Amino acid sequence: MSKYPEVKTADDFHHQPVEYQEAVRKIIRSHALNELYGAQVFDEPAIALAPTPYAKWLTCRVAMEEYHHHVRFKELADQIGVSADEMQPDKKRPLNIFEFPLQTWEEFCAIKMLGDLAEILQVEDLLHCSYLPLRNVARITMPEERFHAQFGLDFCGDLCETREGKARVQDAVNRFYPGAPRFFGSSGSKNNAIFRKYAIKMRKNEEMRDDYMARAKDAVDKLGLRLPEVPLAA
Repeated sequence: MSKYPEVKTADDFHHQPVEYQEAVRKIIRSHALNELYGAQVFDEPAIALAPTPYAKWLTCRVAMEEYHHHVRFKELADQIGVSADEMQPDKKRPLNIFEFPLQTWEEFCAIKMLGDLAEILQVEDLLHCSYLPLRNVARITMPEERFHAQFGLDFCGDLCETREGKARVQDAVNRFYPGAPRFFGSSGSKNNAIFRKYAIKMRKNEEMRDDYMARAKDAVDKLGLRLPEVPLAA
């Protein structure tokens, strides 16, 4: 892991190498946009799918927190001069997992269990980031991301108490999970090498992907479910 010096403020940021500045902008822009995509296509629509007032209340909390994650990262983007044009959702293709066509409560619970687990790993990798404002946002965000993944695991567990519910959750896992490992990018990524060079991120994409797949298996094993086989490109 690189020992790049800590960059404490947005003013300090503008005195760093151009390569460092662009790398931090990429990370922050990606998080800001993808938190917004997720809230729009999964969390807010899921409120209508939730089967009980209790489930709707917790889903509202999840949606509120996901929108707040976007706001936090957007504030960081504004501080370091990411242009308004770069922050338009129609200017950047969302991550592939956001193309999943959410239609059922079982799908949403599986998305929270497995999709937000992937987000936990991404945020974990920023907890020691050399850019301190980004590190601080990651630390504030982490407990909420853990809650979202636990929300998914808990509600999937409730659904799995019946044979029919377990079958529906398994079907949702079968259809959602194959796209999830690609959330971590390609092996040998040049962008990732730059992130690690400046201690913006800590681990290689392939290391994070392997960790994610092991944690995802642990999660579904608890419920007596299984992950589908996922062939991975190099």
